[in-house]
Amino acid sequence: MASKHEGRRIRLGMVGGGEGAFIGAVHRIAARLDDRYELVAGALSSTPERAARSAEALGLPRSYPDFAAMARAEAARPDGIEAVSIVTPNHLHAAAAHAFLDAGIHVVCDKPMTATLAEARALADHARRSGLVFALTHNYTGYPMVRQARDMVREGMLGALRVVQVEYAQDWLAEAFEETGNKQAGWRTDPARAGAGGCIGDIGTHAFNLAAFVTGLALDEVSAELTAFVPGRRLDDDVRAMLRYAGGARGMLWASQVAVGEENEVRLRVYGTAGGLDWCQRDANRLSYTPLGGVRQTLTRNGAGAGEANRRASRVPAGHPEGYLEGFANIYADAADAILAARAGRVGGDPDFPSVADGVTGLGFVEAAVRSSAAGGAWTRLA
Repeated sequence: MASKHEGRRIRLGMVGGGEGAFIGAVHRIAARLDDRYELVAGALSSTPERAARSAEALGLPRSYPDFAAMARAEAARPDGIEAVSIVTPNHLHAAAAHAFLDAGIHVVCDKPMTATLAEARALADHARRSGLVFALTHNYTGYPMVRQARDMVREGMLGALRVVQVEYAQDWLAEAFEETGNKQAGWRTDPARAGAGGCIGDIGTHAFNLAAFVTGLALDEVSAELTAFVPGRRLDDDVRAMLRYAGGARGMLWASQVAVGEENEVRLRVYGTAGGLDWCQRDANRLSYTPLGGVRQTLTRNGAGAGEANRRASRVPAGHPEGYLEGFANIYADAADAILAARAGRVGGDPDFPSVADGVTGLGFVEAAVRSSAAGGAWTRLA
C-alpha cells in the first residue's frame, strides 16, 4: 500500500476539471484511490453555468462560480475544505494557488506550476511563508520503479553519473487539432493560456522533472531547439535539448507531440561509472539495471529485491500491473501524509512528492530553453 490511512479523510475541493476536461477525472480518481480524500466542493469551469452542471454531474455538495468565491466561502466554514486540487490551464494556476494559500488551505497543483518563472518564484515564496503543504503533480515520480531507480542512484549503484537520456513523445498534435474546437488542444497551443512554451511546458517539464527526480542532478545550462512543425501553430510542438549538469554529467531531452505512432512514450536512461538504468512507461513495472561488466538485470515492481520505496509505492503483489492512475495516486497519498502531519503539528523533512521548489526549477528550465532556442540554440544558463 502506498501509505497508511491516518485519521479521517481530508476534505478536498477542485478548481477546473469540469466537463470536457480529461485531467480532472484523473485527479479525482487518484485522490480517492486510497480513500484519503473526500471531494466536497468545486469551481469546476470558467463559467458559472458549466461549473454548476459539472458539480451536479459529480454530485458535489457545494459548487462555486469561481475560485476566489470558493476560497473565501470554504475558509469561513467549520467544515470547509482542507486542501484544493488545481487542474486549470496554466495561466490560472498562480492566482488560484495564491487565493487558497491566503485562505489557509493546502494546495495540490497540476504542472507546470505557473505560466512564468516570475509567477513561480512569487508562488514559492508565498507557499513557504504559509507553512502549508504544496504538492505538484509530476505523476511519473509516483511510479514504484522510478522511486526504485532514484534509491539506486542515491545508494551509489551507478557510481558517478555521466549521461542522462530522457524522452517523452506523443502524436496527438501532429495535425492542427486546436482548429477543430478541441478544448485541450486549444489552450495548450495558446501562449496566453499555456505560457511561453507549448510542448516544452506540457510534457517537456515532465521529462525534465523525471530526470531530476531520479538523478538528483542540478541543471546548469541548456542548448535547445523548439520547433512548431504544424503550420500556423504559435507554440512549439517538438523540443530537442542538450543539457549540462552541475558536476560534469551531460544529458539529452526530447519531447514531441508530433511523433506519429507514439501514444505516450516516456523513457529515462541513466548511465554512470558503475552501471546503467533504463525505465520506460510502456513497461512501467520493470526497471533494467546493468552493473559495469555484469549481466543485465530486470527488477520488478514489488518483486524480489524490491527496495522500500518500491514497496511503499505499490498497492498489489508483483505481476499485477499498476500504472498511470496509481502514479498520480501516490502523489496524492504522499500529500495526504504531509497534510495530516501538519494537522498534528509535526514538522517533516523533504517531501517525497514534487514541491514548489521543483515548480520553480521546471519553469526555469522552460524559460532558459525558450531563450536558447530564440538565440539559435546558444548555451543558456538557468536564471
